[in-house]
Amino acid sequence: MPNLICMKTNAITLEELQNQCALQEQQIAELTAKIAWYEEQFRLSQQRRFGASSEQTPPEQIQLFNEAESESDPDLAEPILEEITYRRKKQPGQRETQLKDLPVETLEYRLSPEEQTCSCGEMMHEMSSRVRQELKIIPAQVSVVRHVQYIYTCRRCEREQDHPPIVTAPMPQAALPGSLASPSALAHIMTQKYVDGMPLYRQEQQLTRLGVTLSRQTMANWMVQGSERWLRPLYDRMKELLLQKEVLYADETTLQVLREPGRAAESTSYMWLYRSGRDGPAIVLYDYQTTRASKHPRQFLTGFTGYLHVDGYAGYNGLPEITLVGCWAHARRRFHEALKALPPDQQQAPVAAKEGLAFCNRLFAIEQALQDVTPAERYQARLEQSLPVVEAFDSWLKYQRPRVLPKSALGQAMNYCRNQWERLTAFLQDGRLELDNNRSERTIKNFVIGRKNWLFTNSPKGARASATIYSIAISARENGLNPYLYLKYLFEKLPNISIHDPGALDELLPWSDHLPPDCYVRK
Repeated sequence: MPNLICMKTNAITLEELQNQCALQEQQIAELTAKIAWYEEQFRLSQQRRFGASSEQTPPEQIQLFNEAESESDPDLAEPILEEITYRRKKQPGQRETQLKDLPVETLEYRLSPEEQTCSCGEMMHEMSSRVRQELKIIPAQVSVVRHVQYIYTCRRCEREQDHPPIVTAPMPQAALPGSLASPSALAHIMTQKYVDGMPLYRQEQQLTRLGVTLSRQTMANWMVQGSERWLRPLYDRMKELLLQKEVLYADETTLQVLREPGRAAESTSYMWLYRSGRDGPAIVLYDYQTTRASKHPRQFLTGFTGYLHVDGYAGYNGLPEITLVGCWAHARRRFHEALKALPPDQQQAPVAAKEGLAFCNRLFAIEQALQDVTPAERYQARLEQSLPVVEAFDSWLKYQRPRVLPKSALGQAMNYCRNQWERLTAFLQDGRLELDNNRSERTIKNFVIGRKNWLFTNSPKGARASATIYSIAISARENGLNPYLYLKYLFEKLPNISIHDPGALDELLPWSDHLPPDCYVRK
């Protein structure tokens, strides 16, 4: 009887030990996976902090350190050496080409008649001349323009009539009546802030050094009034024309507005971007909104039917009569990060992350070759070249997905592609579409860079004004205009036309043929 009890006790103990071992093995596997994930995140963090930001993976860079071994050929005959001695000449006319459109100020240095007398007594003649060219830069200057409007009447009619005729000489309307703001002042301040990223408080300091006391509050008022009174009608007209396009691009980024009603100062608002593509003139519109909700693009894009290039944000889902086109640059970036998350000794091995990156690179290489063809030719070439790559990538994803941890960097890259598959393959439907959404990302970067300088906006009215001014200034730059000269021209013309006439506004659009040549960037 005691032996039986002992055997039962040993059996129970053995079973408990087996369960404990199984539990520990499971815990070890989970901890190992967690450690691997944390190591991935650490390597990604180090890469983002210290590594190169470029995602290109050229073969010559991969073979950089073993180039001698990979390129050597012992059987190749040595070339015949020939010694050539020459003097390198500067390419003629290169500097003149760079300076040909700049105004020239010529300073001549001659000898006085007394100095031109030779020691022998004869007069010397001009044998030749030597020219030195310099760039002269004139800093910003401030002056006062006094507009004097004369009023005329007839002395005879004054004597003979009770109401003699009075004629006033025509004078252009002021951009902001009762204000010191001139078209050039408004254009300068707007360009400094919204194109060059200089906040108003720095401009205030700059103007003080020029002898002008102009507070940032005054300049802010000028920005809001100039935007609402004159630029907003042009913005609305550009929006009408934008929604008539068939291919658009969209993106969004954060914005902090301090004095939003009912919201804390730390609340996050958003600046949305909508722009046209490579067909037709460049139309760039920014739209300030308090949230990132899907109702905002739905409202802005009311009336638009066609293709919309976006990233992976779900807020664009469900837009009526709009086909979403995904971004392969985002997909490639995730495989690039998955490759960088691996230990250094594995990054050169034929790992799955490198295979996924290779599929993306092949698609971009095809697009590069099709850059200058027509949309119809691009559509046909994609069916012949890109479609097989997409289908092979789809099969590869289905094979690899169950073999990869979902939370790993590689697993997240694969999940992104599977979840965005319908968007990612939409570029095959039309030759006008692009493989990525980089066009809108490059454009919204103008706002992001500027935001680093001024950090926040005080009020919703200021945020809306900023969106309008950004739209006009960046659209001008995208169409080859000088933003300052174009804005100056607008503030000279808009107060003197009917801003409710679409035809009159069309003549002032950034791509209009009626703009003066001075508005364009000198090339």
